[in-house]
Amino acid sequence: MRIFGKKFLAFGAALTLGFGAFWLLPSDRQTTTRSTDDDCIEQSIVDETDELDGLIRDDQVRLCQGFGYATANQCGCHGACNGSCGVQTPVISGGVIQAGMPYEEMNLQGGGFGYGQPKSMLGVDDSTQRLSGRESKFRRGSQVPFDQHSFGGYVGPHRTPHVPEYRLRVDDQLEFVYIRTREKSLYPYQLYVGDIIEISSGSDTSLNQTNLVIRSDGKTSFSFLGEVLCAGKTVADLQRELNEKYTKYFRNPTIVVQVRQGETPLQDIVDSVDARQGQGGQSRQAQVSPDGTIQLPAIGSVPAVGLTLNEIAREVNARYRLRLGGIEVTPILLQRAPSFIYVVGEVGQPGRVELTGPTSAIQAIALAQGFAAGGNIRQIIVLRRDQNWQLTATKLDLAGALYGKRPQPSDEIWLQRDDIILVPKKPITRLSEAVNQYLSNTLYQIFPQQGVAFNFDDFTPL
Repeated sequence: MRIFGKKFLAFGAALTLGFGAFWLLPSDRQTTTRSTDDDCIEQSIVDETDELDGLIRDDQVRLCQGFGYATANQCGCHGACNGSCGVQTPVISGGVIQAGMPYEEMNLQGGGFGYGQPKSMLGVDDSTQRLSGRESKFRRGSQVPFDQHSFGGYVGPHRTPHVPEYRLRVDDQLEFVYIRTREKSLYPYQLYVGDIIEISSGSDTSLNQTNLVIRSDGKTSFSFLGEVLCAGKTVADLQRELNEKYTKYFRNPTIVVQVRQGETPLQDIVDSVDARQGQGGQSRQAQVSPDGTIQLPAIGSVPAVGLTLNEIAREVNARYRLRLGGIEVTPILLQRAPSFIYVVGEVGQPGRVELTGPTSAIQAIALAQGFAAGGNIRQIIVLRRDQNWQLTATKLDLAGALYGKRPQPSDEIWLQRDDIILVPKKPITRLSEAVNQYLSNTLYQIFPQQGVAFNFDDFTPL
């Protein structure tokens, strides 16, 4: 009996532990008592009822703009969530990297994809200790971040702008977009040449006239009155004048003037730049001419060289306002004028090189297929003309940099357009060419098909 009792107690204990583990493990039975937090997580992107049509409802999408973790009521939460679920939803989920996340936060769990931590390597930078203002040396290098973008380094970091503000140059191509402002004028409308008006009388319909075009002399013809000057007058002034003149023929003419087609000068400008039947839009392209101006309809030549886009916009709009109102012009830079530098001398391929971005002296030599064996890279000459076309020059020593001995060469300067980079010959190369030219063009010309022999034993010619 004692043995049976012990076995019974052991069986009961095991059964109790089994039921306890069963209730502790997650199961389908627990889904019947899920909290609102579980519903929020499960319905973070697409609701179960919408899986049939495969559509994502607008109220079901919450874009995450940040890193780390965000509460469910900020991103990824279904529209039915009331914001009280408080679930911490990871921004990185299922191998998807949200926008705006720093590279160091893009390590995905489990490896296989993601950005590693910034790699530090032995090197030098601007913070490396220098002696007496000299250049940094490799022997004084330290650990510097060198691989911050991992395999995304081909696009590089978003560096600062090339220039604080871009100023127009000769041959820059612009597009001016014309927009009618539709703003209420503070002044009464004045009639222009080309406007179409009509008059009507409240007492005698025989005075009614339509499609009266104001001619180039500013006049139009009316019944009983003949020609009357209309251009430059307001509608109220013309109406008052016509009533006074018609009073001679009718007791109460009650003439009313209406403008059927007005703002003719403005419409002429819009028509001149209207390209809706072609490329579309109302715009006009212009190129900065060698005299530094651009030409636009109705205002002619406008100085542009040296101005920013905002400055040229103010200048053009001010000139149009002096002529007429109701129009606004927005300039757009379509294409910059091409920029070139010229690499000559002892390089692989001398000639003109186009500047498509910031270019240094070493980059210019690389674009010219590198320096030749006889090039004197210790005395590279850079010729430059300033904004007043004055010539300046400097000398660069890039030997240490090109030989890998100077990690931060002070002579590695940024080039400007129209710079001339001259890589001269080494002195020994010039001497060798002089000797060769003397022998080829002088001595061998005097003694053709003959050689010169010399006995070095007794220093006598043979």
